[in-house]
Amino acid sequence: MSAIRRKFGDDYQVVNTNTGGDCSFPAPAKRKRQRFVEKNGRCNVQHGNLGGETSRYLSDLFTTLVDLKWRWNLLIFLLTYTVAWLIMASMWWVIAYIRGDLGRVHDDSYTPCVANVYNFPSAFLFFIETEATIGYGYRYITEKCPEGIILFLFQSLLGSIVDAFLIGCMFIKMSQPKKRAETLMFSQDAVISQRDGKLCLMFRVGNLRNSHMVSAQIRCKLIKSRQTPEGEFLPLDQRELDVGFGTGADQLFLVSPLTICHEINPKSPFFDLSQRSLMSEQFEIVVILEGIVETTGMTCQARTSYTEDEVLWGHRFLPVMSLEEGFFRVDYSQFHSTFEVPTPPYSVKEQEDTSCLPSPAPPLTPTPGDPRTSRRERIFSLDAVPQEESISRLPSKLQRMSSRNGKDALKASSGPATQQAIEKASSTGDLPLRVQRLGSFASPEEPGGNQQLQLKPLKMGSEAHTQSTEELEHHRLTPLPPPIPGPNLKPLPAVGSRPEDNLPAKLRRMNADR
Repeated sequence: MSAIRRKFGDDYQVVNTNTGGDCSFPAPAKRKRQRFVEKNGRCNVQHGNLGGETSRYLSDLFTTLVDLKWRWNLLIFLLTYTVAWLIMASMWWVIAYIRGDLGRVHDDSYTPCVANVYNFPSAFLFFIETEATIGYGYRYITEKCPEGIILFLFQSLLGSIVDAFLIGCMFIKMSQPKKRAETLMFSQDAVISQRDGKLCLMFRVGNLRNSHMVSAQIRCKLIKSRQTPEGEFLPLDQRELDVGFGTGADQLFLVSPLTICHEINPKSPFFDLSQRSLMSEQFEIVVILEGIVETTGMTCQARTSYTEDEVLWGHRFLPVMSLEEGFFRVDYSQFHSTFEVPTPPYSVKEQEDTSCLPSPAPPLTPTPGDPRTSRRERIFSLDAVPQEESISRLPSKLQRMSSRNGKDALKASSGPATQQAIEKASSTGDLPLRVQRLGSFASPEEPGGNQQLQLKPLKMGSEAHTQSTEELEHHRLTPLPPPIPGPNLKPLPAVGSRPEDNLPAKLRRMNADR
């Protein structure tokens, strides 16, 4: 702790990521199971029962040698040169033996094919000096040996081919970008928590070297066995996880650790994944990071995987970036650390289903004073409305005229014979003037000149209504007691008066003119 404080300052604090909070569900126990891709990126797949297909490896011998392990490469390298040297030295010894050069070593008058070659070790040394172009000057080919000249040309060509093949194979294997992938880090666990109000699956990647990865791109695959509706079983079925392909978020500028985010939405395979179902699921998330090594220009690929027991619900990664004087510092000691955050234990599907539940239906029976009462009921129940309210609905000029002339026209008579006329007059007189003007006429069918007030069709809202006086009586609400005449109102006239007589004189003249 003291060393960390000296390095990052006194304000640096280590956050304990193992705090046991009250969780809705217990943490899943770690269990060992077979992985498709190891944490180091090695694919755990072996090919067997190839039959006659093994000859395909020899058709691409160079790639086969590069893919071999280092111990096999070194063994093939040493054996190839040793066998080639022994074979070529034997050929030089055979030429000296056939020509009889081995028994006439001390004869100065005899010209051998290769000078100073009198046994197999001397022939081997001659081949090594020729192949490595050492040129000690003690052993050499003479002009009296044409077969030696031909063998020398063959040796030069064969040596060049062997050198190019084996040295090139070793160079490619040493410069493979697999070692560059060792300095690309992935977080030990993946987490699920909310970001910007959305449930997301996240993991972290980092680059330990100062050299950049050019055109770095990341992809994710979900490995999970499933069964189709037709009954076909698909072992280790692969599905793509969107990590920002449409928005360009999969293109990384990997100069500092980045958190890769997969949004869980209806298109995600984890749409119905909850904290409880995570304990019983079996899947594997394979992460593939590709890029061009800046120093060599070769394409590098780093891989890792996360199983279901390596996905932490309700966790978030600790920050690793800090601002120093003139630069940013990355603390890789906290690269794999996480801490708990409040996260709903439900899946995105369950949350959407809960938010889409319908609200309770409104009551069918209207209550008194309900503003949703239809206009038709308001119009045809004017007998239940106080007179002051009905008068206040008229224009101000008509209100003044009605209050001025009502004193003379409304002479009360409270006998039972006049009650029906009062109700009829009230049911029509309380209506607006336009309704009275449109619907007042006498019915010729009734004898005795008995008049019946009817209203012509009048569009109110989106439908037409035709109501007579009896229908108006039927649609009234519970009748109220007879209104008490105010200072400006007098009782209605007696029976036998016409509705037009209740209007002021000026309005009666206007109706007569029309």
